[in-house]
Amino acid sequence: MTAVLSGTELGRHIRAEVSAEAAALSERGVHPRLAVVVATDDESSAWYVRSIAKTAARSGVQCDVVDLGAAATPAGITAELARLSADPAVHGIILQTPLPGGARLEELAIAIDPAKDVDGANPLSLGRLTAGLPAHAPATAAAVLALLDHYAVPLAGRRAVVVGRSTVVGKPAAQLLLARDATVTICHRHTADLAACTREADVLVVAVGRAGLITAEHVAPHAVVVDVGTNPTPDGGLAGDADARSLSGRVAALTPVPGGVGPVTTALLLRHTITAASR
Repeated sequence: MTAVLSGTELGRHIRAEVSAEAAALSERGVHPRLAVVVATDDESSAWYVRSIAKTAARSGVQCDVVDLGAAATPAGITAELARLSADPAVHGIILQTPLPGGARLEELAIAIDPAKDVDGANPLSLGRLTAGLPAHAPATAAAVLALLDHYAVPLAGRRAVVVGRSTVVGKPAAQLLLARDATVTICHRHTADLAACTREADVLVVAVGRAGLITAEHVAPHAVVVDVGTNPTPDGGLAGDADARSLSGRVAALTPVPGGVGPVTTALLLRHTITAASR
């Protein structure tokens, strides 16, 4: 049997904590506010932003979606991030990806005040994370660890394989796993014999944005698979980077898509916003 590692319960628990803390801050005259800057017409991105806004509203956190349009320029995006960073009423800032052609998250996110960088996109935040200093980790990477902890998956001394090397998920997830004493391998599109690498994993994290990439040939029977993929399907749904049908009954545990990492990611973004507002 393959255990289903749902993120619904954990996300609900974190949101309840956020609601209580947001109410306490409001009583002190501090109204937590998150700004999400969007410069894309990507549908999976739009789905994610709608999820953030809806969850924030239920949790007592004001969420402003700043839609600059897919034609936004790097200069325009930078100016907006700088404006929000200077606004004392804004406590958290997210720059949503993907970005327009020619724009790089790592370059634009420098304009986000590190104190408001609730999704860990500023290179300064990523550097502090690597050095083991206090910083907001990218929420999706943090959600991977939160889910593993929630289900008491041991990490110290275990072999962890991360498929994907983005600064949004892959690299920070690897750093967080390394900080928990896992032995970490990062795979990417140039990895020779991907299946040979992933079959060594006790914990397999896949975050590449390619539906159904991981199949039964890529996993060991004892593996715990954390699927970060959110790929739109023709019927309007979402599919993960792991082929759930192929893996069912073949691995020890698997996160569902949707309903796995996603609810925890959204809840952690709000928690990070509350932390920033408290400071």
